[in-house]
This record gives sequence, structure tokens and C-alpha cells, in this order.
Amino acid sequence: MNVSHEVGLLVEEIQRLGSKNADGQTSVKFGVLFNDDRCANIFEALVGTLKAAKKKKVLTFQSELLLQGVHDNVDIILLQE
Repeated sequence: MNVSHEVGLLVEEIQRLGSKNADGQTSVKFGVLFNDDRCANIFEALVGTLKAAKKKKVLTFQSELLLQGVHDNVDIILLQE
């Protein structure tokens, strides 16, 4: 699987579901992303794609690992639009 392609799709989905925060960056809650039907169909391993995107500094979030339920209110913030 092409990681760059997956990360690009993830950026599109965050832009679709998210909104601008006070700093003008696009942000979405992990729970919104995780529970979206379209994202569920696109991403086999959403958390893995999020970690890869964070490592590439495309986005950031305030947790080492994101778990559904526990981290639903964690903001995922795009660093590159």
C-alpha cells in the first residue's frame, strides 16, 4: 500500500470533516474521523495512517496512540493543507 497516497486521502477527509480552529488550521476530532462511514470504507488501518502522517509532519495530535472511545475528543490538526 502506498503510504503517501493514504496520507493524501486522509488530508482530504480531514478537510471534508474538519473546521478551522483559532489558528486557522483545519482540525477534526478523532471520534468524528473514526466514526465516519466514508473513512471506514477508505482506511483499513486509520490509526496507522494517522501515525504515518504524524511522522511525516503532515498533521499532529496530542497522544502517542489513539483509541476509539478513549480518545474521541482528541483534536487532529493539519499542519499542511
